[in-house]
Amino acid sequence: MKGGGASRQDGQPGFVLHSHAFRESSLIVETFTRDCGRVALVARAARRPKSVLRGVLRAFQPLLLSWAGKSELRTLHKAEWQGAYAPLKGLSLICGFYLNELLLKLLPRDDPHDRLYAAYQSTLEALAAGREHEAALRRFEKSLLDELGYGLILDRDAETGAPIVEEQRYTYVIERGPVLRCGEDIQNGVELTGQTLIDLQFDNYSSAVTQQQSKALMRALINHCLGRQALYTRQLLRDLQAL
Repeated sequence: MKGGGASRQDGQPGFVLHSHAFRESSLIVETFTRDCGRVALVARAARRPKSVLRGVLRAFQPLLLSWAGKSELRTLHKAEWQGAYAPLKGLSLICGFYLNELLLKLLPRDDPHDRLYAAYQSTLEALAAGREHEAALRRFEKSLLDELGYGLILDRDAETGAPIVEEQRYTYVIERGPVLRCGEDIQNGVELTGQTLIDLQFDNYSSAVTQQQSKALMRALINHCLGRQALYTRQLLRDLQAL
């Protein structure tokens, strides 16, 4: 049962994913909440200088949100900080925007994902602490794909069921899983080693090869989920790296 169907929510833990101006002084705020999933809220008069919401509705900060309404766009009545994370800066900030863009483009509204919410929280904490950006993103992407019904097969050959062998080379075929390479006729897949699959299974990203191959695999899988939608944060990161 979808968690967003209730007409009123009080003190719901959540985060701001994105906001934009609405009418003369209000905001439309896209949020990701623990029990209701992605919810769109109108924050009336939030852009007025004396609004109590003006300084609260910030991305990457844990909030307690209260709203009412049964339509797709509900009315926000209250927002309070629930503690605070260190501000994201530099690469951590771009990674945070990447997480938010993934949630906005891949999660339907009013569909609760409490495990993904917990993964989002822990990823923001890791980014705020400046810890291993690549590893933090891969863990989150794994959680997101699992919630979307594209959970990774990492422990066995998808064709034969044989356990993954670290020395072997595999092709990870979209919507199938890893297949032992026995020719060059496998299409729509990402080449990677058995060791990378094992490392991914146990979230071990210490190897440079694993980092490179796991990034390529996640990109292919997420692109498949996105279809024709582009990820603007990816382009931003590429542009910055080219400077």
